[in-house]
Amino acid sequence: MIAPFLVLAWGNLSRGDDALGPLFVAALREQLPCTLSNKVEFLDDYQLQVEHALDLVGRRQVLFVDASMDAAAPFEVTAISASMDASYTTHSLSPQALLQVYQNLHDEAPPPCLLLAIRGDNFELGGPPSDAALKHLACALTWARQTLQSGDATGWMV
Repeated sequence: MIAPFLVLAWGNLSRGDDALGPLFVAALREQLPCTLSNKVEFLDDYQLQVEHALDLVGRRQVLFVDASMDAAAPFEVTAISASMDASYTTHSLSPQALLQVYQNLHDEAPPPCLLLAIRGDNFELGGPPSDAALKHLACALTWARQTLQSGDATGWMV
């Protein structure tokens, strides 16, 4: 059985604040009660790729999670939709391009999706996540945990 909600994060654990996406998935997976384990699936990867379009099949909603230098602190949540962009032909896709791949493959709109962009500033190779980024991560986790534990994850659609 496919969990109705997917949390899909990406980032590089070896590049400072770029680790926020995978750290988010690891922490939220641990913090959610067992009663939600069959309702939420967690995936994390180094980057988004076309194969991830298959992970969206059968979902009611998807939350993409990534670190961002452009997001306001502590985080921003925005609805996203399918869109062909320059990343479509590269080795790493934007969430919008991934949704376009899904739409092209299945000839239907993808499930409702949000992008949770957690503010980060330090993306240097070999560095740990910054203290500020870890505080932003904690705020994002509180938001996600409260939304899911309310029993209505459609609350993600802000």
